[in-house]
Amino acid sequence: MVKVNRQIRQNKSTLRQRQAAATANLIVVGAKQLFLEKGYASTTIDAIAARVEVAPSTVYAVFGSKRGILRAIRTAWHEQSHIREVTYGDLGDASAEERIEKLAKGTRSQWETGAEVIAIYNGAAAADVEAAAELSLALEGRRKGMELFAQGLENHLRPGLNTTRAAGILQALCSPEVFNELVRRSGWSLDDYQVWLIQIIKHELLG
Repeated sequence: MVKVNRQIRQNKSTLRQRQAAATANLIVVGAKQLFLEKGYASTTIDAIAARVEVAPSTVYAVFGSKRGILRAIRTAWHEQSHIREVTYGDLGDASAEERIEKLAKGTRSQWETGAEVIAIYNGAAAADVEAAAELSLALEGRRKGMELFAQGLENHLRPGLNTTRAAGILQALCSPEVFNELVRRSGWSLDDYQVWLIQIIKHELLG
C-alpha cells in the first residue's frame, strides 16, 4: 500500500511538471508573438497573460519579468539550433573536420531560425538598459563559445595560427551578417551556405 501511494504521488508530481512546462511554453510563444507585433517596450505582462489566457500572476511566477521571458526565448532558440552543444559541449573523439562540419550545421540552424529572436533582442536592447546588458552578455557568451571551439582545434590549426586568431576568424565567418548577406540578400540556398562555410573554415583554420 505504501508503494502504491508513493507511485500515485510520483505520477501527480510528473503531471504537474508537464503542466507547468506546457504553461511556460505557451507564455514564451505568446510573448514572442507580441514582442514581434507590438515591440518589446510596448508589450506588458498583462497583455502576454491575456494572449495565452492565464493570470498575470502566473506569468510573474514562472518568469519573474519580461526579461525572464526574453531569456527563455533565447534558450529555446539555442536548444533548437544545438549551437551551444557544439561550441561549449564535449565533442569527444570527433576529428577536426567533423567538428567544423558540426559547427557549420549548428550555425546554419542558428541563423535560419534566429531572425525573429535577433529582432526582438535588438528592440529590447534599444528600450531597456538591462535588456541591453543581457544582449551584451549573450554576445560575449557567443565569443567565448568560439574561443572554446578554437581551443578544441588547437592541435590541428595550420602553422602560424593560434587559437585567439582562429576564434576571431570563426566569429567573423559564422556571424549573422554573413548569413544574411549570402542567404537572405544574395539568394544562396541554405545548403550552399553550409557547404561554403565548411569549406572556408577548413581552409582558413586547417590550411
